[in-house]
Amino acid sequence: MDFGRISRRHLLQGSAALTLGTAFGARSAFAAETTIGFIYVGSRDDYGYNQAHAQGAAALKKMPGLKVVEEEKVAETDAVEKTMESMINLDGATLLFPTSFGYYNPHMIKMANKFPKLRFEHCGGLWSDKDPKNAGSYFGYIDEAQYISGIVAGYSTKTGKLGFGSSPATGRCRSRKPKRPTA
Repeated sequence: MDFGRISRRHLLQGSAALTLGTAFGARSAFAAETTIGFIYVGSRDDYGYNQAHAQGAAALKKMPGLKVVEEEKVAETDAVEKTMESMINLDGATLLFPTSFGYYNPHMIKMANKFPKLRFEHCGGLWSDKDPKNAGSYFGYIDEAQYISGIVAGYSTKTGKLGFGSSPATGRCRSRKPKRPTA
């Protein structure tokens, strides 16, 4: 369209149509409300992993168009499957965050296979190419903090020895027996 040749009549007609459309209740289109489910293995205020996720859920609650449902103290058994199914069927959740390590396999994988149109996200980096495409994993970049912590520990030791405490062996941290030198 050659905008240099718009007549005054066309400009007035376009302006009038825009004004009438606005005056007679033309509404903005909004996406349907999205319901997000968070499931915690313990209390939401545990000063740790659960609380970090609960703070994220609280931030999401403040965003327009999002509804957040939460369930705490859900065991790493088929109870989490029942909780996920309840959030899906009763609350209309389309995105679920089962946050505990023990929720991932088999529970989250089983539910992702059962509900292929929904999205399941798990913190911990356990996802593999063999898992359903609607199941995912996320994890923060903590390598740098671990590296710096190791340096600080090295400079702080009085005995010249270092130790490392960890959760059970997971995809992020596996304990290994040191190899003993052979003489």
